[in-house]
Amino acid sequence: MPEKYRIEWVPSAIDDLDGILDYKQVHEGPDAAVKLYSAISARIDTLFLHPKRCRIVPELKRFGIREYRELIVSPYRVFIRVEPKLVSIIGIIDGRRDLEEILIHRLMDDI
Repeated sequence: MPEKYRIEWVPSAIDDLDGILDYKQVHEGPDAAVKLYSAISARIDTLFLHPKRCRIVPELKRFGIREYRELIVSPYRVFIRVEPKLVSIIGIIDGRRDLEEILIHRLMDDI
């Protein structure tokens, strides 16, 4: 039987999802927000088995950072960190945005 992982959301990922859903609701209506939430949560729920099937984040891989992976729920990118028996959901961004710019802003907010 394959090893099962616990899924944990970090606060910034919850904030990301809330922001995405709020935007979706305002611009496309509540049904669109519910549909998107269902799609994202269903895909995330599959991570309890085989989370390493997700690809390493290409922008980070270039710098030798291989600890972070991503699950695509088009057009969104769900960023995860896989540890022994734990998958941490660490962020969700629109894949059409510049990841490097977002990471810089998050680092600046932490200072």
